[in-house]
Amino acid sequence: MQTPLTYLETLAHSLVRGCTARTPGGVTLFTPDGVASYNALWLRDFSYMMEYAGESVQPDEAVGCVRFAIGGRREDGWMPDRIYADGRAIYAAGEAGKPVGRANLDNTPFLVFIVYDLLPRLPEPEARALFAEWAPALAQGLAVIPLSPAGLVYSDPTDPHSPYGFTDTVAKTGELMMESLLLWRACRKMEAMGERYAGGADPRWTRMAETIERNLNRLYDAQSGMYLAATQDCAQIDIWGNAYLLYIGFPAGVAEKTILQYLLAHVMDYTYLGQIRHLPRGEYWQRLLIDVPRETYQNGAYWATATGWVAWCLNRVEPDAAARLLNDAVACFNTDGSYECVNESYRKLPRFVVSATNTLGGLRRILAESPTFSNRLEAVK
Repeated sequence: MQTPLTYLETLAHSLVRGCTARTPGGVTLFTPDGVASYNALWLRDFSYMMEYAGESVQPDEAVGCVRFAIGGRREDGWMPDRIYADGRAIYAAGEAGKPVGRANLDNTPFLVFIVYDLLPRLPEPEARALFAEWAPALAQGLAVIPLSPAGLVYSDPTDPHSPYGFTDTVAKTGELMMESLLLWRACRKMEAMGERYAGGADPRWTRMAETIERNLNRLYDAQSGMYLAATQDCAQIDIWGNAYLLYIGFPAGVAEKTILQYLLAHVMDYTYLGQIRHLPRGEYWQRLLIDVPRETYQNGAYWATATGWVAWCLNRVEPDAAARLLNDAVACFNTDGSYECVNESYRKLPRFVVSATNTLGGLRRILAESPTFSNRLEAVK
């Protein structure tokens, strides 16, 4: 018998170490799954590995990944969505030469998160030197992300970007919620890294972050008490985005209470086997970049990518609900496997790394804040 924490730590480590590829130059790349379906370094997946299970990645390996990714940036500074072992960099979802929308809006923010989690693990002089080396490319990558006049991440309805990568088939347009949160977090992390490693923060990151804080309420829906995914196409309640907003400490004011109330009251409307739907049950994205059948993948399936965020939120208002969610997710992993996403009579891609790492990250945070929460969890056979 194992505790859920030990089980998830073991699973996450085995997945991270079992999902690697090597470049001809000897760089270890961390791929999203163990069956080579996504056989490249995806920045957002690697970022989640670093944030939630970083002990499974050696610092020199992460340095190699960052350098390899920055080396694949586009002429305008746009960072890759993913980069293959042969050095081919792809900037948008979809196959090479067949992009799904314009370049993904989250590429550089996730690379910033990787650097932020990596540098404290290095000797201070090395961390300072690497930040000096990488900061200009990171700054350029953030600066090219399109913004509305209100300073929120913007996707043109007539020529949309592929947005946050776990919704990269979805044509969210207008001002965007999750993507603005990712930019806000990247700005705050650039600010903090500047303070620590460069003798002072660049004021542009403070200005950008504060502008997003002032204006994100343009996506707030007072009737539901939740933020919407976008202001034009797909102006729908974003379960993942609202949970993530609270998880990363975005200053939501009175919306913090209404989000927690909604997540608890509607928990049965967006969960299955401890995993999380992007939208409430029965709803589907209003506009897609490619055809995705309903109740599959990003248009109705359930993902453990967001389980840890939601569990942490639920623990703040009803710990038993958080425990049920985590117990169900761990039982599913143990019985069926850590799939990319699931639904009734539907499973996609086994041995998906972030299903385990993100659930582990949420559980670790809950236990750090509420040690007795472990008494609510079921042992794993």
